[in-house]
Amino acid sequence: MARSSTRPTSRDVAQAAGVSQAAVSLVLGDKWRGRVSAATAERVRQAARELDYRPNLAARNLRLGRTRTVLLVVPALTTEFFAGVYTGAARVAAEHGFGVVLYPSPEGIGPARDPFASAQAALDGVLASSMAADALTAIRGDRLPLVMLDSDPEGSLGAATVNLDIADGVRQLTDHLLALGHRRILHLAADVPSWTFDVRARELTTRLAATQDTELRTARAPISIEGARAAAETALTTPGPRPTAILCDDDKLAAGAYKAARRLGLRIPDDISVTGIDDLALATALDPELTTVRLDAERFGEEGMHALLAVLDGRRPDADDIPVHLAVRGSTAPPRTP
Repeated sequence: MARSSTRPTSRDVAQAAGVSQAAVSLVLGDKWRGRVSAATAERVRQAARELDYRPNLAARNLRLGRTRTVLLVVPALTTEFFAGVYTGAARVAAEHGFGVVLYPSPEGIGPARDPFASAQAALDGVLASSMAADALTAIRGDRLPLVMLDSDPEGSLGAATVNLDIADGVRQLTDHLLALGHRRILHLAADVPSWTFDVRARELTTRLAATQDTELRTARAPISIEGARAAAETALTTPGPRPTAILCDDDKLAAGAYKAARRLGLRIPDDISVTGIDDLALATALDPELTTVRLDAERFGEEGMHALLAVLDGRRPDADDIPVHLAVRGSTAPPRTP
């Protein structure tokens, strides 16, 4: 017999099972124990299977005041790192029956246009990167349950923060360069007002200050390969002893440093060592392959979503930072002896 094109309803299930709609709701909502018999519950489930009945989740969520949708706000999608964050967040969300809407903030910082007529009406919560924090006010995300990623835990807008252990990553990089014998280091810093980049600068300064006879020079650059090339080229041609190593705030800046070094006739790592942070696909595409700090973007997204689900459930999220790991490759070596 041909199946009707009309979607079956709970009333159809009730009629097929010979029970009330209330009983169907109890059984399919797994709240039947002590209220209907096991035999009746099985009869309802069998009728639902035969009719291929699927509950109307939209209507159910409307009654509960929940859309089971969260917003992930990130800087403009200029690297695969934030794609990894999304992948991890969406995986955990799906396991709990939530959907994720990805929203990149224009240019990574500054106000963003509201992607919904009313964010509060359309969303249950927000997961946001610190570099996209300014977008939250425009979309009223700061009035919703909010978890911040890569954000100062002492001054966060959110109910919780989830961070990678960036400070330890910079410590690992700096200790690696110091152990090789580098004492003159150029910090190619991201010219972006963000807590995560402030942490990198502070950790590098502190680590070098604890070692005698070190010199730190800083050059700021936009997060672009050409911007980094120009900044690095200027810094490397400044009068005075040239740095023997460049510590870059991310791998894209490191790619710019490679271009600057080659324009100046410097070989990596023979004449100058270069390091990055992120461990993007770009890191192993460079020649020589880049020494960098591996940041697990997918785990970052997963832990962020776990934290947001905990906030929505009234629980206290885990506050531990996510470990990061140094990947030593061919772009670092001891400095050339004068």
